[in-house]
Amino acid sequence: MKKELEPLLTPWKIGNCEIKNRFVLTSMGGTDLFGWMEKNHFDKDGARFIMEVAKNNCGLVLPGCQPVYNPMFGQWLHKNKKMYRDLAEWMPKFHKTGAKLFIQLTAGFGRSFTVSKMMETLYTNPVLRVLSKPVMDLDKITASASPSPNRWSDKIPSRALTVEEIKEFVDAFAECAKLCKEAGVDGVEIHAVHEGYLLDQFTLPYVNKRTDKYGGSFENRYRFAVDIVKAIKKECGNDFPVSLRYSVVSKTKDFRKGALPGEDFIEAGRDMEESEKAAKYLQDAGYDMLNCDNGTYDAWYWAHPPIYMPENCNLEDVEHIRKFVDIPVVCAGRMTPEAAAESIRDGRIDGAGFARNFLADQEWVTKLIEDREDDIRPCILCHNGCFNMCHYKGVPNDQELSDSLGLARCAVNAETMQWRRHYIKKAVKPKKVGIIGGGIGGMEAARVLKLRGHIPVLFEKTDRLGGTFIAASAESYKGRLRDLLEWYRREMKKLEIDVHLNTTIRSMDEMRYDAVIIATGAVPRRFDKVPGFDRTIEACEYLNGCEVGDKVAVIGGGLTGCEIAYELALAGKHPIIVEMKDDLVPQTGVCLANSSYLREWFELHKTPVYLETALKEVREGEIVCGTKNGDITIECDSVISSVGYVPAPLAPAGKNVYLVGDCNKTGNLRSVIWSAYEAAMKI
Repeated sequence: MKKELEPLLTPWKIGNCEIKNRFVLTSMGGTDLFGWMEKNHFDKDGARFIMEVAKNNCGLVLPGCQPVYNPMFGQWLHKNKKMYRDLAEWMPKFHKTGAKLFIQLTAGFGRSFTVSKMMETLYTNPVLRVLSKPVMDLDKITASASPSPNRWSDKIPSRALTVEEIKEFVDAFAECAKLCKEAGVDGVEIHAVHEGYLLDQFTLPYVNKRTDKYGGSFENRYRFAVDIVKAIKKECGNDFPVSLRYSVVSKTKDFRKGALPGEDFIEAGRDMEESEKAAKYLQDAGYDMLNCDNGTYDAWYWAHPPIYMPENCNLEDVEHIRKFVDIPVVCAGRMTPEAAAESIRDGRIDGAGFARNFLADQEWVTKLIEDREDDIRPCILCHNGCFNMCHYKGVPNDQELSDSLGLARCAVNAETMQWRRHYIKKAVKPKKVGIIGGGIGGMEAARVLKLRGHIPVLFEKTDRLGGTFIAASAESYKGRLRDLLEWYRREMKKLEIDVHLNTTIRSMDEMRYDAVIIATGAVPRRFDKVPGFDRTIEACEYLNGCEVGDKVAVIGGGLTGCEIAYELALAGKHPIIVEMKDDLVPQTGVCLANSSYLREWFELHKTPVYLETALKEVREGEIVCGTKNGDITIECDSVISSVGYVPAPLAPAGKNVYLVGDCNKTGNLRSVIWSAYEAAMKI
């Protein structure tokens, strides 16, 4: 390991519990030991992921948050004693790794509960509401500190929890913690005065309007969290460590309105002055560690940073709050090992929290220690696989149910948490497989085929591997994507894949192989009936270096168009966004943390955005667009077209011919990588 990273390998303590190093896996929904949004049980897939992380030199491991009251089927977590016995049998194997395990317990989501169209239907239909209650009691699941709007939907408002319900939650935390301790777990983490979840909603003035002992004063707003740790300590003893997931500052202006980095705003939630007081107050109540970041679901990009957020975005605030407590403090949120090591060395934080890195590569800490950083498959902060909860105007979360029930997968690693579906199975009879297209899809197919024992031969028409991903990774802030591209190129060399550059395959007659994979991608959609459309610059042309003027109209406000507009603004130019639909990024699969950042950034920086507006003509120095109120003319120096792509396979799928990625159906990086993996499995 590099010398400057060595502070990450020093031991530390949480109470009397010694942790061998400073790497902390922070919780992610889906990596649970007792199941996620299903009947509680000891989850073997969750346990496999946790074990892989522990085997690979993570010091403290926190599985996914476990609701003490399960939203599905209304189960109390402490009722199923068998899964704790199963956990107890598994713990000795876990402890052989030298890691420590804290199980994260949560009171739930309150007004942050992710609502889908199906849930809206269940709630708004009186008959269905009654019939669905035993499976999903939305009235109870979404209850909050006070009546308030749901983050995702106006159709399912939150009511106030009763004092009796609060007491039931407190007792459940204590009982679950006791069962975890008896099973050999090293500690628990309470989730959380963090991210605008239910416990946090009680602490936040803009949500909590109660007039009883759980509202009003500072002490009353934090009473729920204090009651929990006191009950656990009473049940488990003072030596049993209890961590708290904690958002230092809410970074929130109001319901559904976050505050961006550097923005001047009035805090609606917890500001730093209150946080300084709250951190010590929670420590004195009995919490043994603060596991920190920032934000709420209303400012979700702080707790789930997309690639647009700065690296180490929460570190300065967490280092500040460390001055006000005597217990260890962990920082999470786009952390880099270098910044974490320096802060730990100087005593400014105690542990470094990482999450999505482990989804992309469970061995990344081991590779870091062994000076094999180039072998680390990088997380690209996309949320496409792990947390693609999507929301835009008029639409609640439109994530598919299979995704909602299968979180903690990874766009860049098809195997993570999908080991029964995606796995390397050695070929019985090696085959020679031709692959047309050297983009990410083609390279992933070649990689998996070679690992299985086949002989892939890869053909790329240009002089570089990467395809459209070269353009997709070109923006200044997309260093992680460029890292992934380099990872794939190195894999091709390391696996000694037979690669033919500058080779165009024009006909399937040229492909005399046992099987063929076509990964030729898609071509840009064109509006040829729009007069002057030939004046436009296609999105990839711009990303590959085509010059544009100062005032640039971007036609298409989907993710690609918005990212291009964002890049133009960062470069000092003046973008204008034209979108036919009624919101920006109105597409499935883009996490709200990502899309809300872009929408709010354009609003803050007063970027002109024309919604429900269609391009009608491109002229010299201007475009003409149609709106509900008639045609408008917008002055601009250049026009970039980002209106989508159309599949462009060399040939249709057939016997021993497989289409992967965008040449079959346009999607995102996850669909490209997963489809390539699956095609390579079939051969």
